[in-house]
Amino acid sequence: MTITIYHNPRCSKSRQALELLRENGIEPQIIEYLETPPDTAALEHILNMLGLEPRELMRKKEKEYKENELANPELSRETLIAAMVEHPKLIERPIVVKDDTAALGRPPEAVLDIL
Repeated sequence: MTITIYHNPRCSKSRQALELLRENGIEPQIIEYLETPPDTAALEHILNMLGLEPRELMRKKEKEYKENELANPELSRETLIAAMVEHPKLIERPIVVKDDTAALGRPPEAVLDIL
């Protein structure tokens, strides 16, 4: 069993989710996604596991969201995913992946649902 966390150490929710995993005896593989962003295929897979559309996983208050006019309802799924790959800051965090399941750590306790 491999557990991975897409983590931003500057984010309090991400740090809390990581701590919850460790409190439950799990030392996950940590991907600091701002340094090593997921590629298109990985992001597509994460979205499918979460059952979310790209915009639902986007941080809408980031300047990149506004600058790239990502609120435009006519933008395709592929365009939104490409924007997240290009600007990983747009990806909501933390995301924890276990096998073929994933959880968004908002709130951090939500990651415990897939353990």
